[in-house]
Order: sequence, then C-alpha cells, then structure tokens
Amino acid sequence: MAKVRVTQIRSTIKRPKDQKATIVALGLGKINRTVEVEATPQVLGMINKVSHLVKTEEA
Repeated sequence: MAKVRVTQIRSTIKRPKDQKATIVALGLGKINRTVEVEATPQVLGMINKVSHLVKTEEA
C-alpha cells in the first residue's frame, strides 16, 4: 500500500467532537505534527472528514 504524509495545519478548538476524535485517531493533535499512514480506504475517509484541518502529500 502507498503511504500518505498527513500534517495538521489548523487547530481543533471549536470543532465538533467527532472531528477532534478523528484527528487523535490519525495520530495528530498539535499543529505542525506530521505522521505517515497507510493509504487504506478507512484512513482516506478519515482524512477527507478533516481535510480542512490537515495537509496531505504522498510519501
């Protein structure tokens, strides 16, 4: 599987609980934190849900 590099670029303050939980599930939680995750359909759906809070690029 391909890897995707995900970086949090916006805060989760004043966001719904489900978006905060998605950020934590991706391994993020602080601005400018970057993680590499497998590009599975589940992870891509999570990234799509919080796409306004993160920046993605192929690894």
